[in-house]
Amino acid sequence: MQYFDHCIKADTKVCLGRICQAKAGRGKGKYFMICGIVNDCYVLLTDGSSRKITKPKLKKIKHIRCLPYVEIEIAAIISKGKLPSDAEIKKVLCRVMAVEKSKEK
Repeated sequence: MQYFDHCIKADTKVCLGRICQAKAGRGKGKYFMICGIVNDCYVLLTDGSSRKITKPKLKKIKHIRCLPYVEIEIAAIISKGKLPSDAEIKKVLCRVMAVEKSKEK
């Protein structure tokens, strides 16, 4: 298993910085990062490109599949009330997508 800089392998509970994949809707199969937790049913998702950090997607938790990766540096930035850059988010998601696609083969 490959680990990323500042990214830890953890369980699959919902938390800030968690990498997930959409199971339903127009974004089905796309990778996102959780940038906000609204309540126990909804989260805010960003991918850094079509869903920028300034306008995240509201999605039901039951419609996402949480992956065992958490980007702890970005989670710390969000916890402080600041916004990480979209480029940072895209970079992390690209690395996760590469690992996930290599697992499929």
